Amino acid sequence: MIALAADEDLDNDLLRALHRRLPGIDIVRVQDVGLSGCDDPTILDWAASTSRVLLTHDVSTMTRHALDRVRHGLAMPGVIAIPQQIAIGSVLNDLVLVASCSEPQELSGRLLFLPLR
Repeated sequence: MIALAADEDLDNDLLRALHRRLPGIDIVRVQDVGLSGCDDPTILDWAASTSRVLLTHDVSTMTRHALDRVRHGLAMPGVIAIPQQIAIGSVLNDLVLVASCSEPQELSGRLLFLPLR
């Protein structure tokens, strides 16, 4: 299972649902590690330094900064972008699938947009 990080904007209901489906999941919220209010590049630097794939609702700026990291040859363990207006039920199964079946190297340097369909 991959290690995940949730940015500040990620819906806590989605995190709770993910914990119920995958009780042993390795996920931390950026606000719980002292990164509240930090900008996107700082969050991505931290995610890279801790080898955590970042979950975000920020499909515009966070994804742009993630692509900038890839273009500049910087480590980027992956970003899973989930539009905020998508219902939890529409993405939960996909998120469980990705989190439980992916290897870290499969998401390295990639952006993944949910839902998968």
